[in-house]
Amino acid sequence: MDQSFPNHFAQEWINAWNSHNIAAIMSHYADDIDFCSPLVAKLGFDPSGRINNKTTLQAYFTTGLSRFPDLHFDLHQVLSGVSSVVLYYTTIGGKKSAEFMQFNESGKVDKVVAHYSELA
Repeated sequence: MDQSFPNHFAQEWINAWNSHNIAAIMSHYADDIDFCSPLVAKLGFDPSGRINNKTTLQAYFTTGLSRFPDLHFDLHQVLSGVSSVVLYYTTIGGKKSAEFMQFNESGKVDKVVAHYSELA
């Protein structure tokens, strides 16, 4: 992974979320996504907390954006791995979040594990 990629990706990802632009948000994810978050069950999707396809992921994100119309992320830190990043940011109500994101060969996120200080 190019050294500039993690910070560039993080800024694009934050900007997409903060603009609530679902097409820009979804452009970061691979079709064969493995997405794991405790909010998946809380928002009425799979009780296991997992989503394994891009169509359902888009529905989940769209639900989240409509449920939290003031959603805004403030990025604090980008941690780089071999083919992954961890984004540490503040989200709804000042709660802290960290997301592990793994990239495929095309530079798309194919695995996410989200962590929250408290559930929104």
